[in-house]
Amino acid sequence: MNQFKLKALALAVPCYFAAFGTHAEPLSLGASVIYAQSPYRGGQDRYLPIPVINYEGENFWFRSLQGGYYLWKDPQNQLSLTVLGSPQEYDPKDNDLGDMKALDKRRMTLMAGANYRHVADWGIVRTTLLGDVLNNSNGMMWDLTYLYRFNFGAFSLTPGIGALWNSANQNRYYYGVSSHESARTGIAEYHPDDSWSPYVEMNASYQITESWNASLSGRYTRFDSEIKDSPMVNKSGQYTLWTGISYSF
Repeated sequence: MNQFKLKALALAVPCYFAAFGTHAEPLSLGASVIYAQSPYRGGQDRYLPIPVINYEGENFWFRSLQGGYYLWKDPQNQLSLTVLGSPQEYDPKDNDLGDMKALDKRRMTLMAGANYRHVADWGIVRTTLLGDVLNNSNGMMWDLTYLYRFNFGAFSLTPGIGALWNSANQNRYYYGVSSHESARTGIAEYHPDDSWSPYVEMNASYQITESWNASLSGRYTRFDSEIKDSPMVNKSGQYTLWTGISYSF
């Protein structure tokens, strides 16, 4: 299943594309596929099939890759504790370049924190603060997004802008090069600091029938210089697409 490993999703995961996380139905099931560019030199772009499992309860919610417990919930405001499985990793065995193959592996991790969402006539504000709980990166991430939804009958468009903050530990684990790795591979030693990476996104949703819904989301993230200047990275940004279909009960 190595062809399905996704190494480039960390800049997209905390946001959780709006088209897949805003439905009010109690339970939705379906299938989706994520495409993401790899930011790494010699890395391959990846496709990841993910089941759509969206549940919205009075106290708990679950949206495929992320779940949470509400501390505060009304029509305009939702504050919850949340847990997120972050699939970002770097597996040197899957890289095409000799020097990159000799780097250490960066593992996937589990992140936990808080999520807040405010809905108003002027748009939607969503923010998530997460920290690694498995002691892999020992890093933190903060995502802040503004979205505005346009409805055209059964079809809706939700453009958004935002930024993702990575702590220094998060960047050093996934994009840094230690002195031992540098001596072993010849890649320059690199110790990045924290970063802010801005992004734009577009979410489209089509209500096929009363129960069936199709969604397509896209995002472009512009890497902060702390990420872009890493000798592991050869891109200035990253495209991510998520498409899926779901059935609401």
